[in-house]
Amino acid sequence: MPAVIVVGAQWGDEGKGKATDQLGSRVDYVVKFNGGNNAGHTVVINGDKYALHLLPSGILSPGVTPVIGNGVVIDIEVLYQELDALIARGVDVSRLLVSGSAHVIAPYNRIMDKVTERFLGKRKIGTTGRGIGPTYSDKINRVGIRVWDLFDEKILRAKVEGALEQKNHLLVKVYNRRAITVDETVEELMQYAERLRPMVADTSLVLNTALDEGKTVLFEGGQATMLDIDHGTYPFVTSSNATAGGVLTGAGIGPTRIDRVVGVIKAYTTRVGEGPFPTELFDEWGSFLARVGGEVGVTTGRARRCGWYDAVIARYASRVNGLTDLVMTKLDVLTGIEKIPVCVAYDVDGVRYDEMPTDQSAFHHATPIYEEFPGWTEDISGVRTFDELPENAKAYVLALEAMSGARISSIGVGPGREATIQRHDLIDD
Repeated sequence: MPAVIVVGAQWGDEGKGKATDQLGSRVDYVVKFNGGNNAGHTVVINGDKYALHLLPSGILSPGVTPVIGNGVVIDIEVLYQELDALIARGVDVSRLLVSGSAHVIAPYNRIMDKVTERFLGKRKIGTTGRGIGPTYSDKINRVGIRVWDLFDEKILRAKVEGALEQKNHLLVKVYNRRAITVDETVEELMQYAERLRPMVADTSLVLNTALDEGKTVLFEGGQATMLDIDHGTYPFVTSSNATAGGVLTGAGIGPTRIDRVVGVIKAYTTRVGEGPFPTELFDEWGSFLARVGGEVGVTTGRARRCGWYDAVIARYASRVNGLTDLVMTKLDVLTGIEKIPVCVAYDVDGVRYDEMPTDQSAFHHATPIYEEFPGWTEDISGVRTFDELPENAKAYVLALEAMSGARISSIGVGPGREATIQRHDLIDD
């Protein structure tokens, strides 16, 4: 049985949660391998909406073991809030496993995130202020706190002391904030330990053993390709590897284990936060996509910037992730548009780029070269087979498939779990 990766192929918010949820009934484990509670997934089941921020979408599928891998940074208070909200709605959360090697978002990480963004002013990155970046920085600087540390107060205290030695100087002398005490931080973190203890495991061992036993494991990426710390639109990116390669380090899985890599794209493009966005629309069509597509961040509540489909980005995502399949969401949102533009290349100072520019400045100044496709007016929300789609809708999908670097195996025509057209099986085909 396979190991399948699902990653975002644009700037996030593509509908990864729905894609993962649709596969949930056919897999044994669903693993979150990067990010934290800075990226949410919305899953609609029988008309009921579930907003997940830190938990893997697989927690909504009965019989599936949801896993938070070592590459995730965890705000434990948020974790408990999400778990309690699901329990209140009758969801069984008892199978959740959390890597003991995952890093914990300490209170001072959230504070550092917010004051740093304010200090940057117009140069701000557009973070969510949830302490994600500072926690990854602590991890790389080797002053981070891991889940295991919560079970040994002596080790926890020593790590907090080491981290605060520098941070308090910054808070007091640079940002004019009060110093944070070691005692208050240790006390807050220790209160989470006992409830967390039964969930903690060596998840790398668990997942590799599961694959040895023929189980199916689905790896669910947070954020997306264009927000990857190495391959995204740096510096306007997240602090982790959101591309498929992040699975290897973020879950402790070797590259020979992976069978399929699925990228999720919208039928148009959106972005939250700062940074370049070549196809961004500032006219009535941008407002149309935002309104009809309900483009508001599930975690941040921020309005998403909207633009036409960018095939250059899709090809780039296919290449850096090694995509075998694409899942297209929100095709229904384009219904009623007479002519639908698609960005097929960029113009940078008179030079045509069919692939992503390699330097930051060129991408920042890229303007889209569009090709227009005829639209459709028919309601497609009830369509369940590709052949039932209007001819222009089929032609649009096939054109995007030809220019995006991977086959489009699934098409979303509405928010619900059932509102999907399946062209190829994402696990067995």
